[in-house]
Amino acid sequence: MLPDTPDISYIIAAYNAAGTVARAVESALAQEGVDVEVIVADDCSVDETAHIVRSYAGDKVRLVSLPENRGPGAARNAAIADARGRWIGIVDADDEILPQRTRRLLACANVPGVDAAVDNLVIKADGKERLLHRTADLARLGNLSLAHFIDHNMLFAGRFNLGYLKPLVRRDFVRANGIAYDDQLRIGEDYLFLAKTLSRGAYCVVEPEAGYIYHSAKGSISHVMNLNYVQAMLRADRDFLVTFPIDAAARRAQLRRIKNLEEAAAFLTLVDHIKRRSVADAVKDVLRNPAAARHLKMPIAACIKSAMMALQTPISAVRRVSQ
Repeated sequence: MLPDTPDISYIIAAYNAAGTVARAVESALAQEGVDVEVIVADDCSVDETAHIVRSYAGDKVRLVSLPENRGPGAARNAAIADARGRWIGIVDADDEILPQRTRRLLACANVPGVDAAVDNLVIKADGKERLLHRTADLARLGNLSLAHFIDHNMLFAGRFNLGYLKPLVRRDFVRANGIAYDDQLRIGEDYLFLAKTLSRGAYCVVEPEAGYIYHSAKGSISHVMNLNYVQAMLRADRDFLVTFPIDAAARRAQLRRIKNLEEAAAFLTLVDHIKRRSVADAVKDVLRNPAAARHLKMPIAACIKSAMMALQTPISAVRRVSQ
C-alpha cells in the first residue's frame, strides 16, 4: 500500500510512447529506499501507451488521460495537479533513471532551505554512453543560481547546456508559487519550468553524480529545428522577463538569451532563404541582422545540432508531441 504522501511523484508525459514508456515507468518504480508514485499523462496517444500504463497493478502507477493532444507542458501540468508526493520529478517517456537516484538526491535536498535538486546525466546514443557534464565541474558548482542557469542555455553555443538537467522540486514550493509548464511550448518547456522555479527563490542543490539516463534517438534533427519553435521560445522568454522577479545578474543573462534567440531566428530565416535560392531576401536578412550570417561558418547540420542540444529536448519527444 502506498502511503498517503509518497516521498516523490515521478511525472511522465507520453505521446505514442508504447515502445519506451514501460522502461521509464519501471525505472521509477525501481527506486531504492523511497516511496514512489508514478503518474503518466497520456497526451491523447493513438497507440498502446494508455493500455500499457493501465496494465500496472496497484496504486503506485496512475494514468491521467488528456482529451486532446496538447503537448508536453499541458500533459505535465495535468499530472502535477494529481501528484501527492513531497517531491516532484520528471522523467521523459523515452528515458530512465538509475535505482539510487532519488535516494541520493533527497539525501542532499531533504534539509531546511532546499527547494530543488539536480544531478548529472548519462547520454546513451548509438550503443555508447557518456556523461553530460564532467563530475568535477558540477561538484564545484554546488548550487544552481538563476543567472548561471540562463547563461548556460544558449543556442549555437557549441556545448551541452544545463537545460538538460531534470530537477526534483518540492511539491509545496511548486503549488505555493503557482509554477507551471508553458503549455504553448513544444520545445524548451523544461528550461522555462526550472527558470521559473529559480526565479521564485528556490535554492537548488547540485549532485555531481549521474542518476538520469537520456536516450538520444537516431535520425535527422533539421526537420524539427524550425523557426516556429524558436519564435515560440522567444515569446515565452520575453514573457518570463517581464512576469517573473529576477535579480540584476539574471536579468542581464536573460537579455543575452533573448538576443541569442533573436539571432537564432534570423539564422533559420536566412537558411530558409538560401534553401529557396532567394538571394535578394537572404541579402536583406544579412543586412538587417549581420549576426545571423556568422553561423554560416559552421556546417548547417552541425549548427542545428548544437541548437537542439541547447533546447534540451529529445528528438523522439519532439516527434511525439508535435503531432
